[in-house]
Amino acid sequence: MRLPRYRCAECRAGEAGVGWPPNCRSTPELDQLQAHLSALMTYRVAASVLEQMFPVDAGKSHETLRTHTLKLGEQLQDRAVIAPTTAATAIAISVDSTFIRSCEDGERHLEVRVGNVETETGGRQVFGAVAKADTDIVELIRRNLTAVGQTDDTELTGFTDGCPALRSILAAAGVAQPPILDWFHIAMRLQHLKQIAGGLSTDDAARAAAKTVIVEEVERLRWRLWNGKAKDAQISIGRIRKVMHAFQGELGSRRSDAPSRKLWTALAKLDGYLSGQSKWLVNYAERHRAGLRVGTALTEATANFLVNRRMNKSQQMRWTRRGADLLLQVRCAVYNGTLGSGFGQRFERPVGLPSGMPMAA
Repeated sequence: MRLPRYRCAECRAGEAGVGWPPNCRSTPELDQLQAHLSALMTYRVAASVLEQMFPVDAGKSHETLRTHTLKLGEQLQDRAVIAPTTAATAIAISVDSTFIRSCEDGERHLEVRVGNVETETGGRQVFGAVAKADTDIVELIRRNLTAVGQTDDTELTGFTDGCPALRSILAAAGVAQPPILDWFHIAMRLQHLKQIAGGLSTDDAARAAAKTVIVEEVERLRWRLWNGKAKDAQISIGRIRKVMHAFQGELGSRRSDAPSRKLWTALAKLDGYLSGQSKWLVNYAERHRAGLRVGTALTEATANFLVNRRMNKSQQMRWTRRGADLLLQVRCAVYNGTLGSGFGQRFERPVGLPSGMPMAA
């Protein structure tokens, strides 16, 4: 028996209630719209938008909207991967981590691991998962590699910020070569060092001369790291430390606020960072001239879009591990443009429908 409740508004096709899955209360099109809005804005705001869009009580409760979105996030984990027709000769994989507020017992923050895979021709997919959640980040990377055209002959290049856990993830995902320490994180530390050096005092001739030396050596340190001469970095660090005595007794609102003190602390952190990551430093200038990727600044932007804008920045909400992980899967699908693929349709073409009339999406 055809029921008016199960009727497509566009093609007027009807369905019998027995042909629908048990407990199904909405069409896949509505589920997709609810998940899409929930991925871009808070559940309450998304419910308010839907209430204005539809004449019925669709999405009136933010709790119902959250349930539908997380259910769709579970379905995305089991969706088949569609491989492209063109194989990729080389793929760059970037992985980074960020944190969101947690409402789990005994935890203040949850670690979120995000990244992207990118081909030489511009094909790109993003991925993300909450640490210790049900989503396997290694399997997620493999699925995305397949989605951009990985084959047995594809060359994989990994980039991380130097975290051993992230390097282990890339190795498990099939990256045979040691991942490269991305230039973005090195450049941020050098930029911080440069800003502090620029704020040093020049109230006497000795300090002015010392500041000139420090500024020059910071620039020379950047050049050495960029051109693959990391072994010579200690020369510049030693020269900076040699002239730091000129700033003894420099005043600040607190002892730790003095620019010279900040410079000494930042220099020590950079020295330890470079010493611990020396195995993964490369000649970045040579890679850049060859048109190869040298950093994961794109991944930083990905983390900002996937996690910070919706879950972290200017928001006081706290997350469960499962809720954050499943919502992240929906946000990745929205970013990749694959949220609407693989959901099918409920309505079949009715008999006698003109061929020029499109079916419901």
